[in-house]
Amino acid sequence: MVAFEVPEVDYTQYTNRQLVAIPLAVLAVALLVIIGWYVFTGAPVRLGMEFTGGTELRVQTSTSPSEIPAAFSSEATVTPVQTAQNTYIVTFGPEAQSIAQQARNNLQPAQGQSQADIVKSVQGTSASFGESTQRLALMGVGLAFVGMSVLVFLMFRTFVPSIAVVISAFSDIMIPVAVMNLVGIPLSLGTVAALLMLIGYSVDSDILLNNHILRRSGGFYESTHRAMRTGVTMTVTSLSAMAVMSFVAYLFGIDLLASIGVVLVLGLATDLMNTYMLNLSLLRWYKYEGVAK
Repeated sequence: MVAFEVPEVDYTQYTNRQLVAIPLAVLAVALLVIIGWYVFTGAPVRLGMEFTGGTELRVQTSTSPSEIPAAFSSEATVTPVQTAQNTYIVTFGPEAQSIAQQARNNLQPAQGQSQADIVKSVQGTSASFGESTQRLALMGVGLAFVGMSVLVFLMFRTFVPSIAVVISAFSDIMIPVAVMNLVGIPLSLGTVAALLMLIGYSVDSDILLNNHILRRSGGFYESTHRAMRTGVTMTVTSLSAMAVMSFVAYLFGIDLLASIGVVLVLGLATDLMNTYMLNLSLLRWYKYEGVAK
């Protein structure tokens, strides 16, 4: 088994402004995407059916996927099921009615099945329940972030090291959310769980770095490289596992797990950038030029 070697970065070759510029620029672009999405859609992120309400229909039919939407009186989105032949997930907005009967009346059965067997399952969420779920999910993420911030400030009791962790965690959430909007991953209960996990991953790596630099013996760069050997290995291992999970889930048509994995991969990659560029530059400024001097 080959051990993962963490390369030693010569941070003396870069100024604090150079290190902080890239993470802040990426965060700024992400915030612009989220704000723009809110302006045009009324929500900062693409919302899944759990939060908007609607109906999901699983059908097995010989009708072509491009012709399936025409079988319904309401607007429909068709997603093929990778693991089942001639099977599709058809989703509708909360206003759709009698869609199961429309499917039986207008779609063609697959070979060997009757007209009544076209509809395999129906799942629905009311608009009011979806709105309530949306509020609870956003409140949960907000409370988790606030609780994390309070805990970090209690641990370090100093503004700059604490705010460095908080900003990094904030960026680790905002950047994946912006990419979700761009690539079409909706916010679901599963992806909310992934965002909550990212708060934990982010705080873990940032606190590891802060503790090595501020509370352990050794010079600044020696402590940094010591923290990176543990932190980078830990993050890359988790990132690799999530990437494999996403790929396998995609192959087997498990969209929820694939979405969770993609969000975690994006967040963990972002965490590497924020921890060892943004957070580190703030700690170096604090130790050599800021209040600690």
